[in-house]
Amino acid sequence: MRWIRDEEFIRGSVPMTKFDVRIAAMAALEIEKGDIFLDIGAGTGSISIEAALQGACVTAVEAKEEGVKLIGRNASKFGVAVEIIKGQAPYCLRAIRQINKCFIGGSGGNLKQIFETVHAKMSAGGIIAANFITIKNLNMFVELLNHHSYTEMELKLLQVSYMEKTGILKAQNPIFLARGRKP
Repeated sequence: MRWIRDEEFIRGSVPMTKFDVRIAAMAALEIEKGDIFLDIGAGTGSISIEAALQGACVTAVEAKEEGVKLIGRNASKFGVAVEIIKGQAPYCLRAIRQINKCFIGGSGGNLKQIFETVHAKMSAGGIIAANFITIKNLNMFVELLNHHSYTEMELKLLQVSYMEKTGILKAQNPIFLARGRKP
């Protein structure tokens, strides 16, 4: 298996889940062929594309027009099918069918409502994972996992630094990654 490097994606001003965080998220999601996967706050589509390459049936949700276009261009570049919904979650999720995997990369301040909507559409045994930069949203997500009795909960703080020149490391922003399995 080969993971896609950041520089291979078509980029713009929309945020993208970086390589090391993306691979950790994919591992947390346990994506398999045939999964019905929902990517909320999909940005450039990096998570969506990786999931589609693993054989998942992917729906990407993105509010920003630039992101919607980038997801389409990246899906085309990597030869995968991704259904793209332009809209703000949770309001655009009403027509989504049942899913068994979900990633939340951005919530636009609607994390609780998004979680509740996803929970209702998630099959038993399904996995939800999310990235956070704020402890407030992380805590809310963990509270929601606990409230709904999710199992196999994991929480990680990912801090990655890359060597720019010999002896000089450039730190990336730390990211919280959390996940749980619906009972």
